Amino acid sequence: MENLFVQLLVIGIKILVILGVVFGLGAYLTWVERKVAAHIQRRPGPMVVGWHGLLQPLADGLKLITKEDIFPRAGNRFLYNLALVLALVPAVLTFAVVPFGPEFEVFGVKVKPILTDLNVGLLLVFALGSMAVYAIALAGWASNSKYALIGSMRKAGIIVSYEAVITFAVMGPVILAGTLSTYEIVQQQINHKLWYIWLQPIAFVVYMFAMLAETGRVPFDIQEAEAELVTGFTVEYGGIKFGIFPLVEWYVEVLSLSAIAVVLFLGGWSPINIPFLGFVDPLFFLGPLSPFVWFVLKVALLFLFVLWLHWTLPRYRIDQITETAWKVMLPLTFVNLMLTAILAPIVWR
Repeated sequence: MENLFVQLLVIGIKILVILGVVFGLGAYLTWVERKVAAHIQRRPGPMVVGWHGLLQPLADGLKLITKEDIFPRAGNRFLYNLALVLALVPAVLTFAVVPFGPEFEVFGVKVKPILTDLNVGLLLVFALGSMAVYAIALAGWASNSKYALIGSMRKAGIIVSYEAVITFAVMGPVILAGTLSTYEIVQQQINHKLWYIWLQPIAFVVYMFAMLAETGRVPFDIQEAEAELVTGFTVEYGGIKFGIFPLVEWYVEVLSLSAIAVVLFLGGWSPINIPFLGFVDPLFFLGPLSPFVWFVLKVALLFLFVLWLHWTLPRYRIDQITETAWKVMLPLTFVNLMLTAILAPIVWR
């Protein structure tokens, strides 16, 4: 009974930590993006609310919470609100199978820094990711607005296209690791002394482009298309409900997919990799905290890379986006999959 209580306590702490980090960090990433965009465009960015605008996310959140909640007269209220739940919950649940570091011990209790180490964890990630289609389609339909509906159909088409691409892109690392467990995939890279990005550069590049499309980032943010669709499928949402969609799509989902990219291609919490020789840890002085710092650094670098692209590239047309998915990226993933299946037994031999 005491053992069960300890397990439940550990799970409860993990859930609180994940929720605190996701929502707290998600809100402050809006400040990070505004600062990055400002420096790219040679301007200061938020500077008024707090030192260098550090309190700006709190001011923005307060503004959104206190704004009037307006509902379209002919809309479907149940589906209108359900879309918010379907957008938020699956995005947060993805972090349940993200391993943040190696197993450690606290007061004699062994703790894995992952909420649940499923043997099909990667399958769960993409099952939850596919739920975004329903959230977006419902948001457009329930708003009873032509602009919102067109924006939602554009976005749904992109997600369906790039879900297929990203699924085949991750099959390469899965074949190399021989497991769908996210924790075990990292362990296999450590055991092989090899980040899978060295063997899967094509898959990594395709994954990153598919991630941009999945999260509605430039150059794949055609569902926004401000000049055409008045911010797309969220046009009839106001106040905090309007704020939830970009929070989930631009920050929570980018963080979760960046974390999965680190797990699949960059060795998770392992330090700098010299292929087939081993690892070099310049942060060795941090001791047991070093793996967790490495994981956070890798995710942060991928997130900043996404921001860099977002504020640098122009927007694609909808036909260019879908053609790129089906005619370029999907065939590339098939080629990569065949090469991996042929070469993997030779490499591991």
